[in-house]
Order: sequence, then C-alpha cells, then structure tokens
Amino acid sequence: MLPLRKRWQRWWRGESTAGAGLDALLLAHYPGAVMLLDDQGVVCEVNPAFERHAGYPPEQLLGRRAVMLDIDPLRGDFAQALEQCLATRRAWQGVLLCRRADGSLRHQTTMIQPLQQGEAPPRLLVMQYDVTGMRERELRERHQLTRLEGSVARMPGVLFRLRQDGEGRLEFLYLSEGLQSLFGLAPEQCMDAPQSLLGRLPDEDRQRLEAVLAQSTVSLAPWQLDFRLSLPRGLRWVEARATPLARREGEQMWDGVLIDIDERKQVEQRIQRLVGIDMLTGALNRRAFLEQGEAALARSARHGQTLSLAMLDLDHFKALNDTYGHAAGDLALQLFATTCRESLRPYDLFARIGGEEFVVLLVDSRPEEAWAILERLRQAVAAIELEADGETIRFTVSLGLAVLSADGSLDAGLGQADRALYRAKHSGRNRICGPESLVQTPDMP
Repeated sequence: MLPLRKRWQRWWRGESTAGAGLDALLLAHYPGAVMLLDDQGVVCEVNPAFERHAGYPPEQLLGRRAVMLDIDPLRGDFAQALEQCLATRRAWQGVLLCRRADGSLRHQTTMIQPLQQGEAPPRLLVMQYDVTGMRERELRERHQLTRLEGSVARMPGVLFRLRQDGEGRLEFLYLSEGLQSLFGLAPEQCMDAPQSLLGRLPDEDRQRLEAVLAQSTVSLAPWQLDFRLSLPRGLRWVEARATPLARREGEQMWDGVLIDIDERKQVEQRIQRLVGIDMLTGALNRRAFLEQGEAALARSARHGQTLSLAMLDLDHFKALNDTYGHAAGDLALQLFATTCRESLRPYDLFARIGGEEFVVLLVDSRPEEAWAILERLRQAVAAIELEADGETIRFTVSLGLAVLSADGSLDAGLGQADRALYRAKHSGRNRICGPESLVQTPDMP
C-alpha cells in the first residue's frame, strides 16, 4: 500500500485513486467540499462532490484564489485564516461565512491543514462542511435564550434549581438575576458558595427547610415554605415554592421560585396584632396571650427554665364604675394598662382576660426577680391619680403570682395564679400573694 503522502502526490497529479485505500474513499465521499491550494491560495484541485457542496463548478474555481468564496475576498476571514496557516505552519479551524455561486451565504465549518513536501512551498488542504442550518438554529436559540433571560430578570421573583446529594449537602445549580435586585445577593457567588444564601436563614427556619426537603424527597411532592433571610437591611420574609424532578441515584433536585413576601407578612402581622389586641387597653386579648404564652412556655421548657405568671385584678373596680361612670372606668383601665407596660420589660407578655382582670407572663426571670418587678408595678399603680368630676380618683391592684416549671402547663399556671390572687384579695387587697417559698410584701393599707 502506498504511503499517504505518495497518494496525495498522485491525487495532485490527477492520477487514479482506484484501489488507493481508505484515504481515497474518504476524499471521494467526504460530505463537504475539499480543496487543495498552493502557497498563494490558488485552487489546484477539488474533490468530486465539490460543486454539490460549495455551489461552484470546479472549472469556475480551479486556478483562482479560494478567497473568492469569502464575502470579502480582500480582507475577509478566509484570507486571514490562510495567511495565519501559512505563517505558522499550523492547522486552523473555525467557521467561515462563504458566498455560493448563486449569491447565498452559508456558514462553513472549515479546517485548513498545511502540507509540506520537502523543500517545495507548502500546500494547503481545505475541508469545509456546511453548518448553516445548525448555525441558524443556534442563533435562533441564542436569541430566544436572551429574550427568556430578559423576561426572567424582570420577574418579581428568583428562579432556582436546587440539588441535594446523597449526604444531604445542598447546592444551587441555577439562580436568576432577580436574586441581586430583590435581596442584594450575587447569583454567581451563591452558586459557588451555597452558604452565602442558605447561611442567612435563622437556625429555626433552616431546620424547617431541611424538614420539607426530606419530606419532598420521600414523597416526590411539591413543597412550599415561608422563611426569613438575614440581610444587611434586616430580616426579610421569603416564600419558596418548588417541584421535585425525577430523582437520580444518590441525589434529588428541585426547580422553584423565591418571592419576596416581606410586605405581605408585615400586613399579616399587623392584622394578627389587631385581632389579638384588646381595643380599649392595647393589651393582648385572651386568645393571643394563650398562643404566645404556649410558645414562651415551649421555649423555656427546651432550656429547662421556669416562668413566672401573675394574675392582676383592679381593687373595687365595680364601685369605681358605679360611682364615677363607665367613662371614668374605661379611663382607669387605660391608665392602668399604660402603667403596667411601662413597669414591665418589652418582651414580657401583658394581656386583658376579663373586665378588670389582667395577666402577666414574665419571661426569663427567676421568681425573686419576678416578685421585684411586680412590686414595682403595684407601687406604680397605687400612685396613679385620675381626675373625674373635679375629684381625684386613686385605685390599687391585687396580684397573684405562680411559678411554672419546665414541664408545667399554662392552664395549671393560670389556676395557681388565680388562687394566689384570691388570697391577695381576701387578705386586704393591694398586695402580692404567691408561692409559700417566696417572701411576701407586708400588708398594705
């Protein structure tokens, strides 16, 4: 069998390639145009299928420079590629826009290979394959992708793809640009380092996210979760909705969207506060107190702490109402509530549970500290002066204190405090009664 170089020499001389082997068959049946050029870029030979693929009859191109195929024969990309290949003696590959004989433009993926024959000037083997259809599809898809990315960027949310591997590690495979505009976080950074986003969830919210992901992994059901993000401008509420993709071995993925719901949450919280507030005094109502009290009790139980609970009742309030009228009674309740809030700490719970009955839940306080706080409150109430019909009205409050253990219940605590309040009322009023282990204040006149 002749060496490949000898076969090319025979092909250059126009000799038959019958029986020459695989290389000749490839040349004859290559699904594109093949040209052999001299060192000036002049076409010396073409393959049999040249006219069908390039659009030019061989006799129209042989003896002429191949750059006539270029849309700009003098300064086009084809001429520059040939010059580069001759100067470097290295192959060149790329896509050229070429003009056919009928004037139509076609994208041709092109390879130019220098062929050195001893001391003779190099020749160039040019192989072209028409990729116009693929190129046009690529351009259309790129245009559509650009439009889609523009639409996604304008969405009032963040599209994401979340992946969880077999060891439970999470990573974002995609985050849309809305992450930057809505939350000030760079999508690329959060994809490279997922904790840049996930690390901003409070521990409680991160645990809830892990729980819904675990459930969705088992059930392959969509999930929804409201959580908070800690951002430089403060905590913001976010809603996440996602649908699981078909699970692969050892991993699970979800496609979803993040929506900023901070404004909605603020409205909901305002409504919740209104629903849970006593309109006359501004204190919590009974329902709100029970909900928040149960939550406070659960937190203290987790840390093995006790809570102090006190029942408060204005002394002789019915007589005040009967003597000075309900308007004066309402004003007394409002002044009392204001005084209580000023005497308590911001995180203590204060609620009105009846006509002149109130309750206080002292958070994170030992019983001795709670007693001191309530004594300060009792004295502040005794100092209130209310003007009505030219008279100065004074009133007092009786208090019953109970201590809730870590395994206690709110109902049991309210019962204990109510019994302590009963003792305070029947032992002279204007005083605090509580557990026997605590030192009680002296009787008040």
